[in-house]
Amino acid sequence: MNKKKESFVVNRVKSVGFALRGALLLIKTEASIKVQVFIGLLITAAGFYFEISNTEWILQIFAIALVIGIEGMNTAVEKVADFIQPEFDPKIGFIKDIAAGAVMIVSIAATIIGLIIYVPKFF
Repeated sequence: MNKKKESFVVNRVKSVGFALRGALLLIKTEASIKVQVFIGLLITAAGFYFEISNTEWILQIFAIALVIGIEGMNTAVEKVADFIQPEFDPKIGFIKDIAAGAVMIVSIAATIIGLIIYVPKFF
């Protein structure tokens, strides 16, 4: 059993491949992510239309990525919880509610960032 160890670079390339596959699976299979990606694309188009500043771009990109990333983690928590306990369990429900709450918190923050950026552009 003399398994050849793969190089650091090969491992990193494989890791990126797994991450891309996971991101695509998330977008293909989760309705909430599809909505969030659509909103992200819409807001990105608005950024080009209104020619927002570099700082506004940074905040906007960070907000979009944070919402989608936390939603991905929420989905992972839900999938693991359902795998561990397919039947209703109040403890699993508690865990899922906390994960969903995290999505809500970052979504509210992202909405506030969007309002700070775009409301002045309309007035």
